[in-house]
Amino acid sequence: MTSLGTDLGGAAAGGEDAASRRRHHPGYGRFTPALFLAPAVLALLAVGIYPTLFAVATSFRRYNITRRADLLDGYPFVGLDNYLKVLSDQSFWDSLLLTFQFYLIVVPLQVALGVGIALMLHRPGLGFLRTLTRVSLVVPLATTYAVVGLIGRLIFNRDFGVANQFLGWLGLGSSDWLGNPTGAFLAIVTMDIWQWTPFVALIFLAGLSMVPVEIEEAARLETKSHWAMLRYVQLPYLLPGLTAVLILRLADTLKLFDMVFVMTRGGPGSATDLVSVYVQRVGFKVFDLGLASAQAILLLVITIVLSRIYIRVFYREIEA
Repeated sequence: MTSLGTDLGGAAAGGEDAASRRRHHPGYGRFTPALFLAPAVLALLAVGIYPTLFAVATSFRRYNITRRADLLDGYPFVGLDNYLKVLSDQSFWDSLLLTFQFYLIVVPLQVALGVGIALMLHRPGLGFLRTLTRVSLVVPLATTYAVVGLIGRLIFNRDFGVANQFLGWLGLGSSDWLGNPTGAFLAIVTMDIWQWTPFVALIFLAGLSMVPVEIEEAARLETKSHWAMLRYVQLPYLLPGLTAVLILRLADTLKLFDMVFVMTRGGPGSATDLVSVYVQRVGFKVFDLGLASAQAILLLVITIVLSRIYIRVFYREIEA
C-alpha cells in the first residue's frame, strides 16, 4: 500500500510538473487556450449561431425584401403574425406531410439494408473483401447532394436512362419517371436510399464491433438462430446507433433540398415538393423572408421535439 501510494503520488507530481513547465513555456500565455479555440468558435458563430439568431429575429418581422413599404418602415415587428400565417398555410402542411411520408419510406428501408450489410461485414473471414466493401461504402457519402441529383436525372431520363433500360430487359415499357408524380417520388426515394444506406451500415457496423467477442461466441454455442443472436445479443449494441440514425436522418430529411431541386424542382406539380423546397420558394422566389424564417424555426422545433422522443424511446445504455 505504501509503495502504491508513493507511485500514485509520484505520477501526480510528475503531471503537475509537466503542466507547470507547459504554463511557463515562453510561448504559453494566459490566453493561449482561448487563441486555439477561437477559430472553431468563430466558425460556429458565423455558420451556425448567427444565422439561427437572425432567422429567429426575422420571423417576428414583416420582412419582404421586394416590398418597398417594409423597407421604409424598417421591417416592422409583427409579433406572431408570421407563425399564425404558417399554421394556417395548407400548402406548408401538405409539403410537411409529404416530407414525413418520404421519411417513413426511406428510413426503414435504410435501416433494414444497413443492418443486413453490417451483419455481412461483421462475419469473420472476409479479409480483403470486407476492407474493399468498407471503402466502397464511403463513395455515396462523399458525393454531394447536387451531384446525386444530377446522377438521378441521368438514371431516370426518359430517353437514355438506365432505369428504362432495366425495364426494357424485363420486357416492360419505358416510363417518363420524372414526368409523372409517382415516378418522380420513387426516383428521389431511390437516390436517397442509395446515398444514405452506406452511412447507416457503417454506424451499425461500428455498433456490432462493440459486442464482446466472448459473448458472441457463447451465444453461437447456445443457438444457431441468426434472429436470436440479433435480438438478444447484438441489438442492445445497435440501439445507440439506431437513435443517432433516426435523429440525423430526420434533420437531414427536413432540410433536404439540393438533390430534389436538381432532379425535379419539386415537381411535377407538387409530387416532390418537400418542405425545404417549399420554404426555399417562399424565401427566395416570393422573397418573404419573415414567413420563410418562421417556417424554418417551426421545422427546428419539430426536429428537437422528435429527437427527444427518439432518445427516450430507442436509446438504451449498454450495461457492462
